[in-house]
Amino acid sequence: MSADSLSLALELIQGFEGCRLRAYRDVVGIWTIGWGETLGVSEGMVWTQQRADAVLRLRVEHFLLAVLARCPALHLEPPGRVAACTSLAYNIGLGAFGASSVCRLTMRQEFVGAADSFLLWNKAGGRVIAGLSRRRSLERKMYLET
Repeated sequence: MSADSLSLALELIQGFEGCRLRAYRDVVGIWTIGWGETLGVSEGMVWTQQRADAVLRLRVEHFLLAVLARCPALHLEPPGRVAACTSLAYNIGLGAFGASSVCRLTMRQEFVGAADSFLLWNKAGGRVIAGLSRRRSLERKMYLET
């Protein structure tokens, strides 16, 4: 795992997730806390900033390694490409990332098509979300920068 990829992924995710230390329901009603954490979150939970930051780092490390396992072609790609895919997977889930055209086209080294496929993941609850559209555009840009 590249330290550059991890740093870029953390920065990208933090920029879009924002941090809330009290559990809240996201746009589709899922309990969330910290930097977009949903695992084991329930109503009434409260975290410290230190806990939110530590959980984010651990989860992003996990996601980065899992993205590389699902899309081994990324091992040879620039840190920004790995970070963009890690950010996407953190937001949509590892299963969805592994089945995505982003992963599939990356494996075939069809990088422009893979980059364009980021833009397909801009919906939550069946509707386009402006924040997701901005996030996907930035991930696409980062993916293409080498």
